[in-house]
This record gives sequence, structure tokens and C-alpha cells, in this order.
Amino acid sequence: MVPFHILGSYVSPRSRTAWKASTTARHAEIQYNTKYLRTHNDRIILENTSLLAEAPRIHITETGNKTETKRLPIALIIGVKKGGTRAVLEYLRLHPDIVAPGPEPHFFDTHYTKGFEWYRNLMPETEEGQLTIEKTPSYFVTKGIPQKVYEMSKKTKLIVVLRDPVMRAISDYAQIAARNPEVKPFSEIVFENYDSYTVDTRRAIVKVGVYALHLTRWLEYFTLNQIHIVNGENLIRDPASELRDLQTFIGVKPHITGEHFTFNITKGFPCYRRNTSQQSWHCLSDDKGRPHPNVSSLVRSKLANFYRPFNHRLYLMTGKHFDWT
Repeated sequence: MVPFHILGSYVSPRSRTAWKASTTARHAEIQYNTKYLRTHNDRIILENTSLLAEAPRIHITETGNKTETKRLPIALIIGVKKGGTRAVLEYLRLHPDIVAPGPEPHFFDTHYTKGFEWYRNLMPETEEGQLTIEKTPSYFVTKGIPQKVYEMSKKTKLIVVLRDPVMRAISDYAQIAARNPEVKPFSEIVFENYDSYTVDTRRAIVKVGVYALHLTRWLEYFTLNQIHIVNGENLIRDPASELRDLQTFIGVKPHITGEHFTFNITKGFPCYRRNTSQQSWHCLSDDKGRPHPNVSSLVRSKLANFYRPFNHRLYLMTGKHFDWT
């Protein structure tokens, strides 16, 4: 296998601000035993740009005595898988001025050819003053999507939930194992050669955690001011503080506070209530917070060593340090 590099990439004039914010990371070269992944090859050309012109952001129709208004999202929760995106979406829905569709639309990665009219029709109806958001975690890691989102609206706000990539991979594996009991052991999936502990970077379970690489693609089109990173670990410890910052970022008045949350010791995750005057609490579905498989400290350490340089690049790019091992 050829070495793995994070290389400097072409930056268009419209995104020079983003380029300046991440110059150090763009010109860093981090070598590992894997395939070349070059961000300047991640671009795609829109096959049908007329799709963009045919779909205005707001669509209003009259149905009997009711006025229906559907809007394209002003903010996207773009990742990462098993980072806490479902929790962020459900918590944001506590705000009266934020609405979102239930299922993940997967518009930009799966249904893009259906056009923006189709996409907008997936969105819930909104009242004046309400904002629409959506969540599809695969957006963050899928090539070509930053350009598509930029073409929809260069003002789109992006939300990324990040957690320790080692723990994210283990959580990802737990979900896979729950659906397929015959799956190989975790160590046999993440290591190409178990004797030498060579990380198998062909595996999606591994690649998702190389956050710096994926973020570099988004910074070709959006500035850091348009990207809000949620600390996945702190989202569990102190969801109110993360939601306070998120409300500011999205641009809505403060509404979600610590009174909306309680910690469920059994699940190991916060639960929430929609009305602080009520005593009924809602928790995420049972598949959230499922037990993790036993992974030896040696395997965790080897995987952490792989991610460490990429985590460092992420810190340089964002100015945020997550205290991951």
C-alpha cells in the first residue's frame, strides 16, 4: 500500500479566507500505510446546475384556508456518525424556532439528482420566524458534497459533532455487531495486519475518524466561522453548555437550558424534557448507548497512536483541543 498524506489542495478565490485559517494543516504531510487521499481530487462538477436555479429556498402554497411554507435548511448537521448527531438534533428540536425532518434526508449524497424541489418537500412546514435544519452524518465524509452545499447556499451553517475517534470507531462497531452477530472481532476489522498492528484505512470505520482530512474539504468552500464543532464528550457531560453555544451559532434566542436535561445513570446519557414545567423525561432510543464490546487497552493504544497526528492537525485547524488520548 502507498503512504497516506494530507496534502495542500487547490483553493478557489471564493474561499481564500478559509484557506488562510488552515494553512498549516493544508501543507502538512502525515504518512501512513494506506492509499493516497488528496483533497484536490475530491471536487466534482455538478452535472445539472439547472437543478439549483429551479428551486427557490422558500415555497409557499395555499391549501384550503391553510398557508404551507417549506424552506430549504439554513443549517446542516453533517456529521459524524456515532458522534452524537441524533442527540444534537433532538435537543435542538426543543427550541420553538427550530424545525427539522425526522428521517435523514441523504439528499446531497444519495438523492441529489431529484432536485431541490424534492429536497424542500421533505422539510416540515414552518411559521414565520422559524428556521429549518436537517441531519445527515454521512455528509461530512462524502466527497463532493461541500461544493453541492455551497451551490445551494454559500451562507449555509454547518454543525459537526466530534468525539474521540477511537471511541467513535468502537461505538460504530457496536452498532454493526448488534445488526450482524457474525461480524469479525473489532481488532480484525481495524487492523490489516494484527501482528504488526497496521491500521486498515480502507475500512470506513477507520476513515471516518480522520477528521482533519474531511474538514479540509469543507474549508475549501466555507470559513471556520460557518462551521460549529460540538464536543461529543461534553455533549454527554454538559449538554446545556453545548446547546447554549449552538443556539448562538444558529442565530436563535436562548431557550434550551440546563432545566431541559437530566442524566440517566443507567443509560449513561442525558435525557430531556420539552417543557421545563413537566416532570416527564424523554431518552433517546434503546439503540443509543448500547454496551460496547471489550477492546483491549493495547488495541485502543495502537489505534490512538494512528489517530494522534490527525487529531493534532484538527487542533491546529480549529483552535479547539479535545483532550483525546
